[in-house]
Amino acid sequence: MTETVLVVPGDGIGQEVVPATVEVLEAVADFEFVEAEAGDHVKEETGEALPEETRRLATEADATLFGAAGETAADVILPLRQAVESFANIRPARAYPGVDALRPETDLVFVRENTEGVYKGIESEIDEGVTTLTRVITEDASRRIADYGFEYAAENGYDDVTVAHKANVMRVTDGQFLDAVEAVAEERSADYEEALMDALAMHLLLTPEDYGVVICPNLAGDMLSDLAAGLVGGLGLLPSANVGEDNALFEPVHGSAPDIAGQGVANPAATILSGAMLLEHLDYDEEAADVRSAVESVLADGPRTPDLGGSASTEDVTAAIVDRL
Repeated sequence: MTETVLVVPGDGIGQEVVPATVEVLEAVADFEFVEAEAGDHVKEETGEALPEETRRLATEADATLFGAAGETAADVILPLRQAVESFANIRPARAYPGVDALRPETDLVFVRENTEGVYKGIESEIDEGVTTLTRVITEDASRRIADYGFEYAAENGYDDVTVAHKANVMRVTDGQFLDAVEAVAEERSADYEEALMDALAMHLLLTPEDYGVVICPNLAGDMLSDLAAGLVGGLGLLPSANVGEDNALFEPVHGSAPDIAGQGVANPAATILSGAMLLEHLDYDEEAADVRSAVESVLADGPRTPDLGGSASTEDVTAAIVDRL
């Protein structure tokens, strides 16, 4: 049976890097691709950034490949993640040979809780000039992300698991998060370390080789993974997966990059590596390994886009990756 992959390019460079990734996926697998729209340009035309049809298609597809959204990002990507019922956001941050990385020894994976925290979106204005934001942490979601994180570490050969938190200040919410992680670790006989998220940010800069899988609440995972991008050469190299029980959405960590959109020079590596994660999700493990190998070869030997010091176009890099395949 042919799997269906929903393709949502979105805004800015999403319109360039997503088609590049589809070209790579077509070189290794026989998917049925269905395209849908979302983002700033859709809101300008229709009044809504995420059409109900796009949301429906995401729920029905076997996987979704998403590019980027601009000013409407919160109205697009959060509902899309909800549509596929994703509870875990997986963000690898790895330095590649040939790339001028600040810390070439970096090999991290952030396993981020994807359903709650401050991203639950519970905001209000309780009086003129007074606004509030409610942070939601539940035992069930905390246990689920902890279990996923420990399982991910075991399956992928990571010995070091760190749990990021700020329980010294957010004693009730992050206290519950830590209690849930501890309970899961005991059930699995798994070892881990705790780290205050602000101190962890410093230590990741100084000694990233000391860390492997980092299990995080929602906001902490978002911030720390972007920090890690600076260690490995930039956001153009970070893929991600939003994983649910039966469905998933894959996207580069970078945004729509309006400053270079339409110039044909966007680095497609992060989106293509997201495509490799999509292949793994659909049990195309050998094909996923082939795509990663091809990307790594091109990163090492060129051609490279301007963000990595080269002068190649998105099309040049994509063609080189397909050629390796």
